[in-house]
Amino acid sequence: QVTPVESGGGSVQSGDSLRLSCVIRGYMSSGATYCAGWFRQAGLGREAVAVIKNDGTTTYADSVKGRFTISRDNAEDTLFLQMTSLQPHDTGVYYCAADRKRCVGSGLTTLQALEIMADAWGQGTQVTVSS
Repeated sequence: QVTPVESGGGSVQSGDSLRLSCVIRGYMSSGATYCAGWFRQAGLGREAVAVIKNDGTTTYADSVKGRFTISRDNAEDTLFLQMTSLQPHDTGVYYCAADRKRCVGSGLTTLQALEIMADAWGQGTQVTVSS
């Protein structure tokens, strides 16, 4: 069982940027199909943030579109989330998740599907944004 390892969280001010990283050993460098993404949790609710297919196609939640960018380095089995123009409502624990099957659905349903189907979840990294 692979446990992704996130890093890069921290405490920042409104308008600042952060780059999160997540190493998911064996999911990307093997060349096999995968679906990977980022989620965040503040309080009781978990929100899907962004997903990337192994062909590079990306989908974002409306709340982060234009501010966050998901990317990957297949050779290093690493998923990234570049976050800009951070606001207090972006505060939360950010998790990466991955599945060894292709992403399903289209648009926002791709995010929802990954949350259900992911077979690997990281431990999370805290992001705190102060006004």
